[in-house]
Amino acid sequence: MNRRPSPSPFGNRILIGSITVLVLTVAVFLAYNANSGLPFVPTYDINAQAPDAAGLLASDGVLIGGNRVGYVSSISNEVLPEGVAIAVLHLKLTKSVQPLPVDSTDLIRPVSPLGEKYLQITRGHSTQTLAAGATIPLSHTSLPVELDDFFKIFNQKTRDASQINLLEFGNGFAARGPDLNQALATVKPLIYVLLPVTSNLLNAQTRWAQLFPSLEQAAHEVVGVADQQAQLFTALDQTFTPLSQATPALQASITGGPPALRTATRELPAQAQFTNDTTELFRRFRPTFRNLAAASAQLAPAEAAGIPALRRAPQLNSRLVTTLGSIESFAQNPATLPGLVLLTETAQLIKPTVAYIKPAQTTCNYLALFFRNLASSLSESDQVGTMLDAEPLSLPGLASSSGTPLLPNSEAGPASAPANGPPESTLQGLSPLQQNLVQDSFLHSDPYPTTGQNGVCMAGNERYLTGRQVIGTAPVLQNGTEQTKRVLP
Repeated sequence: MNRRPSPSPFGNRILIGSITVLVLTVAVFLAYNANSGLPFVPTYDINAQAPDAAGLLASDGVLIGGNRVGYVSSISNEVLPEGVAIAVLHLKLTKSVQPLPVDSTDLIRPVSPLGEKYLQITRGHSTQTLAAGATIPLSHTSLPVELDDFFKIFNQKTRDASQINLLEFGNGFAARGPDLNQALATVKPLIYVLLPVTSNLLNAQTRWAQLFPSLEQAAHEVVGVADQQAQLFTALDQTFTPLSQATPALQASITGGPPALRTATRELPAQAQFTNDTTELFRRFRPTFRNLAAASAQLAPAEAAGIPALRRAPQLNSRLVTTLGSIESFAQNPATLPGLVLLTETAQLIKPTVAYIKPAQTTCNYLALFFRNLASSLSESDQVGTMLDAEPLSLPGLASSSGTPLLPNSEAGPASAPANGPPESTLQGLSPLQQNLVQDSFLHSDPYPTTGQNGVCMAGNERYLTGRQVIGTAPVLQNGTEQTKRVLP
């Protein structure tokens, strides 16, 4: 028995037509509402404060870097605590831009001169971000200058005058095309010549931008002397009127000007060095002149006392003849020159030695300290004289007959090497004082200390380092010696 096949649902024309109409309806709905966002698409909602909407409407786009990232869902108003009304833009942005830094800024910009607007957002660089529902503050919003705002800077009288100017200029240029063409062709060579001139004027070295402010400042400066300037021109007229009667003499003077300028151009550079030297000389004389002015009160009595002395100078000169004769005989003596030569050689030979020894006193004060301390050491005295006290220190079981600790290589007896301290076993059973003295049995010696040659007074200022042998330059120095009252340069 044959079974009839069941009919396909896609064979029903009414069903296919209904589905088609439904799809078209949904597509048209989505296309119509595309500017307001697609349904079921999550968004990043934030707000932005603006002084006013500036022509921005709901559903207008929001761009970042030229790409549309959302739209303005609605616009509301808000009154600030100080009583100023502002606009609040409610934005719906795509999730791809979330989150925005808190220092992001926005700007309402025109799409075209016809009035359509969009909101431009510039991402900031802060690490803090705007959470969903946050608000970009009013201080981060800028409004553009609209074309009608630009024209509002002119009042009604100015606008009327501008219309009249445009009308009159139009009438003036009407039917004068050939004349304008000829004028432009004539001006063309001037433009080529003018280009290098304007380039030089625009150069920073010409300081062209400072010309007109300087002229303005100069004009302000001479406002107070306008009457005097008027009188000046009147006096100039009185001066030049007689000069106009002496035209031949003026012509002769002008004719002699170029040769004089050529001579000056040739000769003045040669005198420049003399002028510079003279300027430097008087510059150096300024301190002298100031001091001379301060010392003039003392110089006047000295000069008054010097006048009688100068009057008696001839008598002194007559008595100096014998003295000068003796000096001349000494200078001409054959033995004088060899003696001076030997004296010069001696000075040259001892100069390095003196230069080396000099800092020991001038810098370190060693010579004065030596004699002062020597005098102090002998200051204790009796009826016989001064004396220097010395007391030997003996350590039981460790001292020699002289009282010096008897240790390996110590100064108490023969030594095969510089003293470098006792072994640890030596310190056992000793009192703290005895241990301290035994631990000081280390040689500290600097055969060649510096005595001020490099500005350091090393000899006598080495710090004793307990428990350590030091031969040569001491690693630690104490405060320097007492300075002389006057240190020579």
